[in-house]
Amino acid sequence: MKKRLSRFLRLRDCPAYSHGTLILAFDGWMDGGDVSTGTVTRLVHLLGARTVAKIDSELFYIYNFPGSMEVAALFRPHCRIEDGVVKKVTMPTNTFHAYDDGQLVLFLGKEPNLRWRDFGEAIFEFARRAGIHRIFFVGSFGGAVPHTRQPRLYVSASSQQLLDEMQPYGVRRSTYAGPGSFTSYLMTRASSVGIDMVSLVAEIPGYLQGANPLCIEAVTQRLAKIFHLRLDLAPLRAASTEWELEVTGAIEQNQELADKVRELEEQYDNELLELDAGEP
Repeated sequence: MKKRLSRFLRLRDCPAYSHGTLILAFDGWMDGGDVSTGTVTRLVHLLGARTVAKIDSELFYIYNFPGSMEVAALFRPHCRIEDGVVKKVTMPTNTFHAYDDGQLVLFLGKEPNLRWRDFGEAIFEFARRAGIHRIFFVGSFGGAVPHTRQPRLYVSASSQQLLDEMQPYGVRRSTYAGPGSFTSYLMTRASSVGIDMVSLVAEIPGYLQGANPLCIEAVTQRLAKIFHLRLDLAPLRAASTEWELEVTGAIEQNQELADKVRELEEQYDNELLELDAGEP
């Protein structure tokens, strides 16, 4: 008997891979510095991936959240008004993009506020139909790494075997207890539907806001290595260098913050020296 399609999944041109990979990016939680959405958006562009499916977003989000204006603004759709005329209201979207040469699907969406089970079932249903055997989530968290150094990358996975497979890529294993993400929930269900799942998150400077091109470049490079992608990263590298110089210039105007960054640099470098000294 043919399994019924999830009522939230909208297929356009679903691929049929033999051993595909799905890379997830979510706006919101764990997207500091735009590392999650920025990295996958860049990959969609660099690979010329085509749109193949969507998840209907209507029932998964809270728009009219009670509380102060500052808190409520985080939930409301973005609108644009020019000279008194409403030009655009941007609603959440959740879209799958396929790159056939690499049997790769790139998902760009917004972490759901509601109905995590239904949202997860839509993702797993797409995976089943597209021949996806492994799911990767990429994201970030604010930490103690300075903006002048490469971000530390941390991994968690649905099995010990996956952790072992990720070891050659210079990642650390995550240890965490606290508020959970939708992707952590998704990982607890992945094994039951026969899919491997990995979460790769970058530690980004906790003292900065806004997009972080340096971390986006670092995660993009690591994904290119893992999935053997040939990418032209020169523009992204140039943007990273320009961003670092601008941030450093601004921080040097604040003596207290500049001292803090130098302290973080020393801690970062000393940790590397200790790791090198511990190698056989």
